[in-house]
Amino acid sequence: MNTTNFINGRITIDPDLCNGKPTLKGKRITVQTILEFLSAGETETEILKQYPSL
Repeated sequence: MNTTNFINGRITIDPDLCNGKPTLKGKRITVQTILEFLSAGETETEILKQYPSL
């Protein structure tokens, strides 16, 4: 496996996971998804309701 870690290992890039997009470590949730929710005005609480494993 060829995984790259960023930001203290919390964000990873694995070519075999989510088409190589940056994801949150151990999750199949892309960083882009979380940033899109935040840019749409969703709060941390609202995001955590949708993704309680975060």
